[in-house]
Amino acid sequence: MAKKKKVAKKKKVAKKKKAPKRKRAAKGLWTKAEVNLLKKLFPTNPTSKIAAELGRKTDTVKKKASRMGLRKSKKYMRSLGRK
Repeated sequence: MAKKKKVAKKKKVAKKKKAPKRKRAAKGLWTKAEVNLLKKLFPTNPTSKIAAELGRKTDTVKKKASRMGLRKSKKYMRSLGRK
C-alpha cells in the first residue's frame, strides 16, 4: 500500500506595498540629477530625508556627500543644538 505524504499548507502572507521606484543608473552609480539634488539639499536638510527623496539608504547618502566634500551648514548644526 502506498502511503500518502502530508503536504504542508502554505500560509498567505500579506505583501508589503513598496514605494514607487525612481529611475536611476546602474547599482551604485549616481545620475547627474541625483548629485545636483544632493548638493542642493545636503547642507540644510536631515540626511534621512534626503535619502528618502533619492530612494537610497542613509549610509549611502552620507558616504557620497563625504566623498564630494559636502558638509552641513553651521546654521543647520546650530538648529540641532550643536556648535
